[in-house]
Amino acid sequence: SDQKEFKESYQRGKAVYKKVCITCHQPDGDGVPRMIPPLSKTKYILGAKEKLVQILVKGLNEEVEVNGDFYNTPMPAQSQLTNREIADVLTFVRNSFGNKAAAVTEAEVITIRKKIK
Repeated sequence: SDQKEFKESYQRGKAVYKKVCITCHQPDGDGVPRMIPPLSKTKYILGAKEKLVQILVKGLNEEVEVNGDFYNTPMPAQSQLTNREIADVLTFVRNSFGNKAAAVTEAEVITIRKKIK
């Protein structure tokens, strides 16, 4: 069922987050003041899946504004992650830290990744 798939993806995504993302974005998703943006209730996290996949695949090296604060620390690309890991970790982040947004599927990641090469 969709709910079962969602739960499994969420749990796998949680493991990816703990392995790859937690150092900078912190256990609570709050990031580091003035350095690493929080992942809670932001237009990035709740917004277009394309942008999120692009950030993971290519990194981000531009100033971003999140909830009125500005962040300049470049985010390194995480292109070593598989399509499934990207889908899972985005599903986890989009449904953690007070967020509620649609899951990201592996098929969506594959489609988006083809476009951003």
